[in-house]
Amino acid sequence: MTDSKKEKMLSGKPYKSFGKVLLAERQYAKELIFDYNNLRPSAITERNQIIKKLLGVTGDKFFIEPPFRCDYGYNISIGENFYSNHNLILLDCPKITIGDNVLIAPNVSIYTAGHPVHFEPRNNEYEYAFPIIIGNNVWIGGNVVINPGITIGDNAVIGAGSIVTKDIPCDVIAVGNPCRILRKITAEDKNYYFKNLPFRATDDLI
Repeated sequence: MTDSKKEKMLSGKPYKSFGKVLLAERQYAKELIFDYNNLRPSAITERNQIIKKLLGVTGDKFFIEPPFRCDYGYNISIGENFYSNHNLILLDCPKITIGDNVLIAPNVSIYTAGHPVHFEPRNNEYEYAFPIIIGNNVWIGGNVVINPGITIGDNAVIGAGSIVTKDIPCDVIAVGNPCRILRKITAEDKNYYFKNLPFRATDDLI
């Protein structure tokens, strides 16, 4: 038997999140997340086992620094070589799809969910949710917020503190509130590691 509230949530329709099925699924995720966040730092294997049980899709290589939070878990897909620093929050009401070689700095919040602007439907507990896609080779700076329905293209860099309210194309640096394109990323950028500081021949580059 299907749950109509869950179907609405996954399809971008207005829905109420405190039905029996959705509440139970969030509670199940919270139990796993509690275990994850309270393991000793050395328990990497145990943490990874919980993540594989919680998330919908994972690559073989990933590292998520605790604490970590999400709503359901099964709507999250992370690619190979994924790393997130502390305090990642993923409100995964519909799908959050993250590509390969993605780096996420501390205190990043990725929200698929939102609420109506007018108080009457909001007070009646209606909300909505739209998927978020993050491409390959993306770096998201600290304290970034990504809003519902956003796509971030391959190779993009999102500057610290940005609020992403519109799609970001491939191969750009984007910063600010609201987040805007600063410039294109070029082949010349490969020669520098920070601003105008170049890599040296003695640096251990692979």
